[in-house]
Amino acid sequence: MENIEHALLDVKSLSKSFENVQAVDNLSFHIRKGEIYGLLGPNGAGKTTTIKLILGLLEADAGDISVLGLNPETDEVEIKNRIGYVSEEPLIYKSLTPKELFNFIASIRKLDGEKVSKKLAEYLEGLSAIEYYERLISTLSRGNKQKVQIIAAILHDPEILIMDEPLAGLDAKSVRVVKEIIELHTKRGGSVLFSTHIMEIAEDICDRIGIINNGKLVAEGDFEELRQRANAIGDDVDLEDIFLKLTDQDESINGIIEKLRTTML
Repeated sequence: MENIEHALLDVKSLSKSFENVQAVDNLSFHIRKGEIYGLLGPNGAGKTTTIKLILGLLEADAGDISVLGLNPETDEVEIKNRIGYVSEEPLIYKSLTPKELFNFIASIRKLDGEKVSKKLAEYLEGLSAIEYYERLISTLSRGNKQKVQIIAAILHDPEILIMDEPLAGLDAKSVRVVKEIIELHTKRGGSVLFSTHIMEIAEDICDRIGIINNGKLVAEGDFEELRQRANAIGDDVDLEDIFLKLTDQDESINGIIEKLRTTML
């Protein structure tokens, strides 16, 4: 059994239901220091519910969660001080400008002003965000709101980054910059929980991947381990092929494609 003594995030036998829907079903996984862990699954698989449970935004029906040795249900404030969170839909103060938001964050987190200014200059330039630094966040496009949210999440150098579809709405250049930010975060010892449906991104940056379906963990490992689990053979096999097979969608997809070819060709 793997030694998880140094796991920064540890989820054990986690379950959560809503009325008659079992959103998370006896789910267990852990994230090591310096690791990017991808959480993949079809829509409705339980990814966002799992993240909300980790953040203490929902209360679990059963199971245990340890975030940096803390319990989300009792240590929510301390956990928020030590992690960064990027949601699928930007959850930021839209009545503020990015400048006002970052000043607010620096103030409540008691961050060093000189260091914050230096980081902000680099992040704003890298993400091409300088031009709307003093515009109301409510007037920005979804992609630009997402850039602001990402900067807000990393400004205090969190120990864990929890990212739920963080690249939604971003242009190719910004995606590349965010990927670099994530890599640098792990090189200094931080960890990342990365939830996405973009298979190419997950395959490119994640050290390990957990695939969930109907709230259950159906497979876990690096790319080669997942390939073996799916009995996927061939040099042209990618994570999308493996994902569809492990979530029992491959035969359905093949049937749909065959019908489309018959209809359209």
